[in-house]
Formats: sequence, structure tokens, C-alpha cells
Amino acid sequence: MDRNLLGYKGVRPVFLAVGFLTLVQSLSILLLATSLAEVISALFAGNPLKEQWGTALLFLLAFLVRHACGLLMSSISYRFAEKTGSAMRREMMDRLFRLGPRMAGDQGTGTLVTLVLEGVTKFRTYLELIIPRMVGMAVTPALLLVYVYTQDRMSGIILTLTMPIIIVFMILIGMTARKQMDRQLESYRTLSNHFVDSLRGLETLKFLGRSKDHSEAITEVSDRYRSATMRTLRVAFLSSFALDFFTMLSVASVAVSLGLRLVNGEMTLVTGLMILILAPEYFLPVRLVGADFHATLDGKEAGEAMKSIIDRETVKAVALEHSAPSSSEAVAGDEGRPEDLSGEEDTAYASSAAGKPGTNPSGGGNATGASGPDVSALPDSVFAWTDSSSLSLQGIGIRHEEDGPSSLEEISLQFTGTGTIGIIGESGAGKSTLIDVLAGFLHPSQGSIKINGYGVSALTDDTWRRQTSYIPQRPYIFSGTLADNVRFYYPEASLDAVAGAVAAAGLSPLADSLPDGLNEMIGGGGRSLSGGQEQRVALARALLSSRPIMLLDEPTAHLDIETEYELKETMLPLFEGKLVFLATHRLHWMSDMDVIIVMKQGRVAEVGTHQELLERKGTYYELVEAQLEGIH
Repeated sequence: MDRNLLGYKGVRPVFLAVGFLTLVQSLSILLLATSLAEVISALFAGNPLKEQWGTALLFLLAFLVRHACGLLMSSISYRFAEKTGSAMRREMMDRLFRLGPRMAGDQGTGTLVTLVLEGVTKFRTYLELIIPRMVGMAVTPALLLVYVYTQDRMSGIILTLTMPIIIVFMILIGMTARKQMDRQLESYRTLSNHFVDSLRGLETLKFLGRSKDHSEAITEVSDRYRSATMRTLRVAFLSSFALDFFTMLSVASVAVSLGLRLVNGEMTLVTGLMILILAPEYFLPVRLVGADFHATLDGKEAGEAMKSIIDRETVKAVALEHSAPSSSEAVAGDEGRPEDLSGEEDTAYASSAAGKPGTNPSGGGNATGASGPDVSALPDSVFAWTDSSSLSLQGIGIRHEEDGPSSLEEISLQFTGTGTIGIIGESGAGKSTLIDVLAGFLHPSQGSIKINGYGVSALTDDTWRRQTSYIPQRPYIFSGTLADNVRFYYPEASLDAVAGAVAAAGLSPLADSLPDGLNEMIGGGGRSLSGGQEQRVALARALLSSRPIMLLDEPTAHLDIETEYELKETMLPLFEGKLVFLATHRLHWMSDMDVIIVMKQGRVAEVGTHQELLERKGTYYELVEAQLEGIH
């Protein structure tokens, strides 16, 4: 049984109801066996059939009660399984959105998609079967064994001794099946991820003429999954055969003992028949558990996998001290607010002391040791972003493993109002990690954050996330209409509003070329889109939501340069009036940014405008020279 089973909401009343029905069902089995034995014994003794109608009706009543209880138990378990499965899917989807794209990248998109779709269905089947089976195995054999002991001690002893043998054998078979199932599940995850990756890259493979060669890799992965499945099925069939064999052997032992004593006149026919009828019923719950074990094992594994994601420990953001922004916080260090922007109060700017030798960034406290009320206790207005809002990162550090290297270290930056912030650096410099902190996907390991004068340990609050729209390198296109994909952040948006966002994102030519326009199916099972078109869909999502903060993580890294420049011309005008963070390694974007943050080995190397950084001839200048992009 799953160790998490008793922790699901509403499971205890289900267990009580199923337990009561199982008790009634067990009593009906006793009545059924007793009345049937009496009828057969009376007929064998030569009594007329018409004298047995009362006992026969009692047998029929017990038979109906038994099956009615079974139907009720199945109905109760089914409703609980449906409710719990749906709740599990909602909780998992909510957790995945909270954990962000880094989680999806670590687990594999194929694994998560399979878990959410097929895993939930298998988990429902597991819940529907396991509850009545486990309760039945706990109640029915014990009650029947006690009754058998009152009728015949020798038969009771035989049943008592044979049951542990079957249970031990089930445990051994179950351990073997578990190992095989783990191998099959791992193979299935590999197949799922491989299938999704192959599906996404099929157009590229075909363009490069490698689609036929890639079919060999698909065949190899599929064969591994087939072999793992066949090994699991062999164990399942062997265990079912062995379980039935030992059960029949145990019943046969009871029958032989009863037959010998009947021949010797040591037992009445009624007692012998009744015990012989009860013996298979005594082993039936164990047989059902064994038979359903393999049918529900993958559901149990899926439930544990989903539960591990839902219960994944995350550091909860807490509220720190509240103070009004001081003038000293407006600029920190030499790389402060650019001189040419000093007169524009609404322009976003960044400041950093990390690049100044011998200077410790302000506010470098340890977030993990922070104590205070939950961030959700703060008013929503704290996270509302306007032209006069401010955001300050103070000594932020990210360490994914306790003894591992830091992905970010001593990051101190400040942003106000609206504007475009470029985040540039080599691969592994910490650009995406910084975006994850700003998007609320990561809780800093150290440091603190000030938002509109309120100190918080992280930006993981839902209110902040509702202020932001996130555009990754490869936005996900759902299987649905073009309009529904654009409505991702704003499901209730009207078709006119969707059309406006589509036009602003430069998708009107695509929509006009589709037979059904905005109602054309795209994504899986529909029309496929190019990389540039997918990014435009993501951009339309952000525009439709009207969220004041946009975070773009390498949005054009996989596009060819012509498509990128075309998309750039569309995107830049749409950044007006928003606070935009653009992390990229493409330097041609930087000349259009109000402020540039240069990352190097998890630290802020320098901050300034494009021209200032070129004149400084520091890290940014080295990047420009290395990429030879000819930026002046």
C-alpha cells in the first residue's frame, strides 16, 4: 500500500464506509455458506425440496447483499479516486508552474506530460482498486477464520498455517515485480522524453536529411521499452499462476482433511460443506490483492512520483523589515545610474557594487536565516508595479546544492519605473538564474529583496507573478486554437482583444493565411509553427495580459539571424511602458537597451549603457570583440 494513501483528503471516511460494507459482506458470506450447506445436506439426507424454501431464500438474500455491498464499495472508491485524481492533477500543475521551467528541464518535458496525462489515469485505477482490496484482506479472512475455528479447530489450524506461506510468497514476487517495474518505468520515461524531443525536432531532422537515420535511435529506445515490458509481464503471469496454485493447494489440504473425517464419521456433512465453501472465500481477498498488484503498481508509482513533485520542499518567502527607499539606495557604487539618464525619473536603471573592488554590496544578509511573517500577509499593493515602483536586490546569492558552487553571488542591483534592462554574458554566467530570481521561480540562498520599500526574502509570491509575463527560449505551444494559445495568461479575453494582440505581435499574416483564422488548431495535432512564429505567439500572450513586467530568457537563441532581426523590429516598440528584462548572448540587442548588466561567473561585472561600457573597455568590450559583431 502507498505510504501516502492515508494522507489524501477525505480518505478516512472512505475507509470507514468501505470497512463497514466489508463487514456486512463478510457476514453475508457466512450466512450464504451456512444456508447453502444446510440445503445441500438436507437434500442429501432425503428431505423434500419444498421444505427448504426458507433456507434457500435466506441463501438468495445473502447472495444479493454480498454483491450489493461490492457494488457500493466500488462506487465509493470510484468517486474518491476521481476526486483525488483530479485534485492531484490540479496540485501538480500548480506546483509545476510555481517551480518554473527549470523543473521541467530537469525532469524532462516528456516525463511530466506522461505523468500528468497517463499517470493520473493510472493513479485513479490504483485508488479505485486498492482501498476495497486492502480492507477486504484485513477484515474478511480474519472474520471467516474465527468462525471456522468455532466449527472445526483442525480446519482452522490448516487455514492459519497456509495463509502466511501465500503472503510471504506474494512479498517475494512483489519485490521482484517492483524491480522490473522500476526498470520499465525508467525505460518509459526515456521513451517519453525521446518521443517529445523527436517530435519537436522532426522538422529540423527532415531539413538536414537525418530523419531516416534518427529512426534507428527511435527503434532502439522502443525495443528497450518493449523488452522491459515483456520482463514485467513474465513476472506478472508467473506470480498469478503461482498464487492460484498455492491457493488451490491450500483449499485441497482442507478438503482432504474434511473428507477423511467425514468418512470416519468424525464430522457432520453440514459442517464439512460449510467449511469447504468458506475456504476459497478465505483466500479470495489475498488472491484479489495479488491479481491487482501488478495492475495497480504503475499507478502507485505514478502517485508517488506526483506526490514527490507536489511535496517538493521550497523555501517560503518571508517579509523582512519595511523602510522607505533612501537616497543612498538609489545609486550604489561607481556603476550607478547612467549620467545620460539621470534626469528621467521613469527610466529603469540598475546599480551594482559587485564590480567595485573592495566594496561589499549592501544588504548582504542570509535569506535562509530570515524570520518574519509570510509574504502573503503583505498587501497586494506592495507588489503592484507602476512608473514610480522600485525593486532592489541586495547581496543575492543562489546555491542549488549545499556544498556546490554558487550560480549567483553577491548580486546587488536596483530597478525603478519602466525601461529595458539587458542581461548579457557568456554561457553559464548566471543570466538565466537571475531571470529565475526576478520571475519568482527561485528563492535566493542569501541576501534580500526590497520591493516598494518592503523587504522580502524572495519574489515567489503569487501577487508578484501576476505582474510578470515570462517568455522562454522555446515557448510551449498547446494543442488548441491560435486564440486559446494567445489567451494563456488571460483566458477570458475577447476575440477582438486577441486579434489586437496578434496584430501587435506581427502574427496577422499568419492568422490571415489560416483557413479558420484565429480558430485554427495549432500545436500537437494541428498546424505546426516555425520558431519565429512560436515566439510571436508568446509575445502576443504577454501583450494580451497587459502585465507591466516582461522577462525574456534567450528568446531568440534558436532562431536564424534573419528571423531574429525581423522579430526584433516587432518586439522593441512593444517594450514601451514596461519594465523589460532581456537575458541574451546576442550583443546586437544591447544598443537598444536602456541599461546593460554584464554577468561573469555568477557576478555582476559591470553596469551601464552600451556606449559607456564600450568606453570603459571592460568585460562587455571583451565580449563585443570576441563576437566580432561590429557594434559601434
